[in-house]
Amino acid sequence: MIDLARADDAGLIEAYLAHVRVGKRLAERTVALYTEDLVKLAHFAREAAVPLRQVQPAHVRRWIAQMHSAGRSPRGIALILSGWRGFYTWLGRQGIVQHHPVQDVRAPKAGKPLPKALAVDDAVRLAEHTQPDDDPGLEARDACITELLYGSGLRIGELVGLDVAASATARGWIDHDAGEAHVLGKGSKRRSVPVGRAALAALKRWLEARNAWARDDAALFIGQRGQRLTPQHIRVRLKRRALQAGLATPVHPHMLRHSFASHVLQSSGDLRAVQELLGHANIGTTQVYTRLDFQHLAQVYDAAHPRAQSRKPRGK
Repeated sequence: MIDLARADDAGLIEAYLAHVRVGKRLAERTVALYTEDLVKLAHFAREAAVPLRQVQPAHVRRWIAQMHSAGRSPRGIALILSGWRGFYTWLGRQGIVQHHPVQDVRAPKAGKPLPKALAVDDAVRLAEHTQPDDDPGLEARDACITELLYGSGLRIGELVGLDVAASATARGWIDHDAGEAHVLGKGSKRRSVPVGRAALAALKRWLEARNAWARDDAALFIGQRGQRLTPQHIRVRLKRRALQAGLATPVHPHMLRHSFASHVLQSSGDLRAVQELLGHANIGTTQVYTRLDFQHLAQVYDAAHPRAQSRKPRGK
């Protein structure tokens, strides 16, 4: 049995791993992960010339910074810290250390992932796609749904809440003459958004087809039995349409809203206008699309600027 009071760093690690393997009965895969974490800890401590018993929070923060700058993800660092935290908690219970150097140290915050948006060509291909094998009414309805999601940036809840006509009870409707959609957004806030020519033309075709299905439901978008469509039904139909249109990316309704915002910003550069169109209460929410816009600009630069292109070796 290891004398913990006299054990070196390797002995402390060995004793702890025996504890989690036998005492806590953790799976071998988990023990292997703990081993990797502690080998990394020992490596950092050896480079800093500090015994594991004397590691301080400042050391841990420095090692976190090193891992982060080397490309380790915040989630990966958080998992490593969890392993280190368990080790020092156990050392404290054994009376080996009087302080916990990892207790109040946190991993870097993970950056918010960019919203997924389609390329302009893909979005247009999806909007212009026709499904000849479908019932003409289904095709007209799905085309109109696609045009409104991409052309006006509607949320899925705003779309399914649209009625055929304005009324005191309607959550939303489209004013064809004014070319506007009036919707009830998040926080029960009403807003109006433009509806483009392509969407208005698709709406006209759908209303003509809808007359053959209509029952008593006031909903704009209905199934063949006359009931208001659910968000899930629209998700399934849109995914199917994207697949048939040959898009490599599975498309969901909010992706078309992201595409709307990104493409308007690319063309106009007017962040405030995009904020108003999307119905964002805080412009900080809208600013994420500037990152998408920068990605687009970077891609254009890489493809077009002579100093961004790699030179081919001469003489070959």
